[in-house]
Amino acid sequence: MSWPEGYGRIVLDEVDSTNAEAARRGPELSAPTWILAHRQSAARGRRGRAWANPEGNFAATLVLRPSASLELVALRSFVAALALFDTLVTLTGRTEPFALKWPNDVMLNGGKVAGILLESMGRGRRSEQLAVGIGVNLANAPAPEAVEPRALRPVSVLAETGSAIPAETFLDHLAAAYAAREAVLTAQGFAPIREDWLARAARLGESVTARTGSTENTGTFETVDATGNLVLKTAKGRVSIAAADVFF
Repeated sequence: MSWPEGYGRIVLDEVDSTNAEAARRGPELSAPTWILAHRQSAARGRRGRAWANPEGNFAATLVLRPSASLELVALRSFVAALALFDTLVTLTGRTEPFALKWPNDVMLNGGKVAGILLESMGRGRRSEQLAVGIGVNLANAPAPEAVEPRALRPVSVLAETGSAIPAETFLDHLAAAYAAREAVLTAQGFAPIREDWLARAARLGESVTARTGSTENTGTFETVDATGNLVLKTAKGRVSIAAADVFF
């Protein structure tokens, strides 16, 4: 697997978190750059939650300078999700066990195998630097009690598929897959990314619950709209949701 042209690559033994390292190194990076750490001492997920990162798993952050509105920058979560899907299918040789969960998870046999964390830095409504943090349970899954109630059970690639994948091998394939999907977004916009994401979406057409703070909406998962929002058909009508935790 050849490394994509124009992308940098940094591999570290250990950091607190790859997103934190991206924030520190970002100002000095002149090109999109992947930062991989074999160990993280203070990994984190969405909404500041701790992210368990057992030995042998994948933890990396892609640092970008998109210079775009926050709304457009946020669409990179769909690009990253598709790149993860592509990489997992390629390296395991299997398609059917994988699915994408809105807004930023990858599922394997109904459990959570990977997550994505976007962190943007900029001024006003413009993003000047974007960190796309990615964690994948390659070798080990966190204990079920380590996740919040109602969340998907954690699973690992090794346990579910028998595929033992080194982190740096995964990075090589992921970087190439991401570059290909990013090129589509840049040249054609979000429409083809959205179409491909929906084709791999978990629970499309089924009932799901979206929770934002103390507010919950339960309804049929109809689609993801042109801005990346989750669209539910509820008893009170159609609801468009920009950010939430989704439960099945």
